[in-house]
Amino acid sequence: MRIASRLCLMTIGLALAAPGFAAKDPNLKLIKARQGEMQLRSFNVGPLFGMAKGKMEYNAELAATLANNLKTQLELDMGRAWKKGTGNDAYSGKTTALPKIWTTYPEIADYGKKYAKAINELAAVAGNGVDSLKAKMGAVGKSCKGCHDEFREEQ
Repeated sequence: MRIASRLCLMTIGLALAAPGFAAKDPNLKLIKARQGEMQLRSFNVGPLFGMAKGKMEYNAELAATLANNLKTQLELDMGRAWKKGTGNDAYSGKTTALPKIWTTYPEIADYGKKYAKAINELAAVAGNGVDSLKAKMGAVGKSCKGCHDEFREEQ
């Protein structure tokens, strides 16, 4: 009898919970995934900018690690997180991605290539001294800013 009661309660609970699960928009997960990717980039690039600007003491080991983290992140295939229709026009307040991301291909891809080139060059020298780091951080910043200026809602 206890098993039947538990089974009945579990069935009722699932039936009541199912509409809640169905109502969740799967695109919100995609938006969160790409925001997570950007947060991870920021987590790694922030201290590198700090070192390059003299706001943080240069640490060769940390600089090399952070730059290599960014390089490793380039290997992630995040393409499905950038599903058409998940811009700020459809998800106002949830994302700052402008809808023109999906209408300007391959321009957006060119920004990605510039970023990848800048990160690869940075990773090759980040641990070789603050001057080497400084010499490459400008290209990283420029690649980030270019894409953000063009394809992200002003914050």
